[in-house]
Amino acid sequence: MRRIGLVREGGLEPPYHFWRQDLNLVRLPISPPSPWPPSDGRSNEKDIRALLFAVRELYAKAGVSPGGASRVVRSRIRIRIQLRRTLSTMPIDHYENFPVASLLLPRTLRAPVAIIYRFARSADDLADEGSASSAERLESLRGYDLQLERIERGLAPNGSPEAALFNALGEVIRSHDLEIKPFRDLLSAFSQDTITPRYETFEEVLDYCSRSANPVGRIMLALYRADQGEYRAWSDQICTALQLINFWQDVAVDLHKDRVYLPQEDLRRYGLTVESLPQCVGTSGYRELMAFECQRARTIMLAGAPLARALSGRIGLELRLVVQGGLRILEKIEAADFDVFERRPVLLKSDWMAMGLRAITMRP
Repeated sequence: MRRIGLVREGGLEPPYHFWRQDLNLVRLPISPPSPWPPSDGRSNEKDIRALLFAVRELYAKAGVSPGGASRVVRSRIRIRIQLRRTLSTMPIDHYENFPVASLLLPRTLRAPVAIIYRFARSADDLADEGSASSAERLESLRGYDLQLERIERGLAPNGSPEAALFNALGEVIRSHDLEIKPFRDLLSAFSQDTITPRYETFEEVLDYCSRSANPVGRIMLALYRADQGEYRAWSDQICTALQLINFWQDVAVDLHKDRVYLPQEDLRRYGLTVESLPQCVGTSGYRELMAFECQRARTIMLAGAPLARALSGRIGLELRLVVQGGLRILEKIEAADFDVFERRPVLLKSDWMAMGLRAITMRP
């Protein structure tokens, strides 16, 4: 499963500093949590009561009932406490650092996004990490699906090791009125990773993207209260393009894992096979294949780009950076004559400067 996030090689660097160097999709990102609650996950009851009282007073001045204010504040407190608890056990052996929701993310959404990220991250690890068999991985992912079912039915998580995570996730889903389907779609894609190492057609790859990448965009749109018809279509195109770009960036990496996302029909069209890929780098067939796939990803990205121009404020700027980052990776693949076996294209500081300028100058 591809990942989106902001993490340096070797994992998270406490206390959640972020390095932006590369494109690796489709994981949700974490933005830096605020210093409260304490990093050990415990909270002082007196502090909570004092905070509740102070915020209720502010809400009262704004005409909100004390009961309504208390429910809002307690919900946010619970989310932040669960955030600390779940992040404290997060694995740190990944390299993922693309800013889909970085410091530009509104502070009120940072904790919910971090918890959603933890769900996606841990589920992805069940599919990808360790030495478990495919059957064991599928069974573990089935356990996650059952937890989502409990959330949907309004039940508390069962006594699994991930109960704290699903308590927090349930709170986020209820507080932000999120649909369960995007979370189930992610689990479906993770499960597919355990049993499907090859794709015959481009349509099959797109179907995978519709569950591995597009749900991320749908969730973010819902959090921003921008989940509407045309925006959904544009978001799906951006997320699918990002997933495809990562596939072409990681052809060598995935081949080492015996995964090939290049459609088999395309390999045959250009006279290539999976087994011959490493030896064909530099040949006209390989270059033409990669040029074709990169251009196809670029076309899809540009088709979804109007969303980045339609959304204003932080989310618009963030999304414009995402679009420009994906396009920049394509440029780097092409500049390397498509040789992703010799060196995997990464984003450098100079790339970020160029992306920033392009993002600012993107026009509706």
